[in-house]
Amino acid sequence: MNSRSLTFTLAYALCLFFFSLSISAQDIAPIDTIEWKGFQRYNLKIGERDIRIVAPKSELEGKPWLWRARFPDWHTEQDSILVAEGFHLVYVNTDNLFGSPKAMEVWDQVYDLMTKKYGLNKKPSLSGISRGGLFVYSWAKRHPDKVACIYAEAPVCDFKSWPGGQGKGLGSETDWEKLKEAYGFASDEEANSYEGNPIDGLKELAKNKVPILHMIGLEDQVVPPEENTFILVENYLRLGGSATVVPCTQGEQKLHGHHFDIESPRLVADFIKYHSVKEAKLSSKTFYKIRGGLKNSQIKFERDKKGRVAFLGGSITYNPGWRDSVMNFLQERFPDTEFEFIAAGIPSMGSVPGAFRLERDVLSTGPIDLLFEEAAVNDATNGRTDQEQQLAMEGIVRHLRKENPAADMVLFHFVDPDKIGSYNRGEVPEVIKNHERVAEYYGLPSLNLAEEVTKRIANKEFTWEEDFKNLHPSPFGQGVYAHSMIDMLKTAYGGHLDQDDKITANQSLSMLNVAAFDRGSLVDISKAKIGKGWQIVEAWKPTDQTGTRANYVDVPMLVSESPESKLKFKFNGNAVGIAVAAGQDAGKIAYRIDNGEWKTQDLFTQWSAHLHLPWYYLLAIDLESEEHKLELKVIEDKNPNSSGNAVRIRYFFVNGLD
Repeated sequence: MNSRSLTFTLAYALCLFFFSLSISAQDIAPIDTIEWKGFQRYNLKIGERDIRIVAPKSELEGKPWLWRARFPDWHTEQDSILVAEGFHLVYVNTDNLFGSPKAMEVWDQVYDLMTKKYGLNKKPSLSGISRGGLFVYSWAKRHPDKVACIYAEAPVCDFKSWPGGQGKGLGSETDWEKLKEAYGFASDEEANSYEGNPIDGLKELAKNKVPILHMIGLEDQVVPPEENTFILVENYLRLGGSATVVPCTQGEQKLHGHHFDIESPRLVADFIKYHSVKEAKLSSKTFYKIRGGLKNSQIKFERDKKGRVAFLGGSITYNPGWRDSVMNFLQERFPDTEFEFIAAGIPSMGSVPGAFRLERDVLSTGPIDLLFEEAAVNDATNGRTDQEQQLAMEGIVRHLRKENPAADMVLFHFVDPDKIGSYNRGEVPEVIKNHERVAEYYGLPSLNLAEEVTKRIANKEFTWEEDFKNLHPSPFGQGVYAHSMIDMLKTAYGGHLDQDDKITANQSLSMLNVAAFDRGSLVDISKAKIGKGWQIVEAWKPTDQTGTRANYVDVPMLVSESPESKLKFKFNGNAVGIAVAAGQDAGKIAYRIDNGEWKTQDLFTQWSAHLHLPWYYLLAIDLESEEHKLELKVIEDKNPNSSGNAVRIRYFFVNGLD
């Protein structure tokens, strides 16, 4: 729609609207159009109240819009992102009404104008800055079924705090008197007994699952979060609502901490966009399989009121996002259960590292009731063979069940561009076939997010470039993941428990592959017999200014940079390997098992130039399960991209004997 046709549409809509309200034409000022950040802003006047409408150059299907309360020119970065991506931006001036019923009457009129006459989405997203919190929550509670989401920045959630100043906040006597007048309060006592503050009466908003996001300053002395956001969010969570709080601690804190830099306007825009777009056409149920289900963990959580839940995977599991959403869901689904959550995601780690670090990172503190595992991205990216993928994934399942025969486990398959390409060619990625073979055999629930994201993109529900963005998902992408995971868990945990339902051990099955890594463990480097040129550096750290990862810096490391330096390592088991820090100077090794043929392994990876990358090298698998001897030496030859011959071993790892 061009600016001329939009202007005419707005003018015509206004005439119809105010005619229906019996407001005279002279109360409506002519439309004025100005530029706003490269877009057209239409200024309207209704009586004494100004309305601003910023129109996108190309609107999104469904015409989503952001409705802003107060201070329309403050922190507009997220607003401009949304307009650029197809949102309308609306503001009505209801200054000095403090979210009172008088203000809400105006807001109701504007809502009818925007939805009935101009055709904007019936569920706007609301944005309240400072005292704007009074407006957005008043209107949202008035119409809980008409709100897509709420974003609030340093919001007033209780006017006794501001402007009342009855807590530790600074308050404002002038604004307190204006507020009492706007609400028609005859006295302080009447104002203080009012039960319509944002912190009050949130039940219907929570029932309608309206998500909220607050950006706050922890040092805010004007609107102290302890008297506002923290109380509202706690009340909302207890009612089952979804709430996120982001403390903004970077940059200058001005106006007694009330003005601060928004550290992530993109996160705000993604939050609003995700919750504002039309409902997805595809059902998540298409992409998951419940199989044996999660009955044991449901019984454990509901009856024992305790649960140990672990998350094993790579960087997408390590980073915040979907994992937090799943934890929140479990706590809401089982509100009386005391959960212990174990975050065992480590960047770059797939199923092979998972099988060998499972004991240390997950099982060392006791049995697990529910394990979430993902390795499809790293297994493929890291070049693990089909055999290694299946041996490792089966090993994780069996090792988990050895510690707790009743343990439940869920497999996730995350997305990356290669998998999108495979599905678009009508092919199932080999890594997903390998993991699904294990899931099918052991009756594990699984969720194929790689296929789901691919098909939703093809269905034009969102794009990879602008929305999902990366195999490390944007907040929008994390929301896609979380939505499907929670849908799956709701289905799995939706069944009723009968009185005679009991936790039962998973069926004992023969191994798909007798060489599966079901007894994997990490072995301390002190177990090696080292020769000249090797040393154990007790607190190793790099000197080349490149990055490291947790548990691979300031820790003991077995190090050699001398060609021909040798070591020996004796072990009992059918598989052996080394976990190394592979940096820009990573060298090559030669190794052999039981005086066999010498083989070589290049330790330099495609990521080593910028990071001392933790990397697991399998040196032998499918050995006879008995005592073996690994011999290893540094060799002169090196990768042409490497600057040295360094070998830095953090652990040996072994699939040992029972």
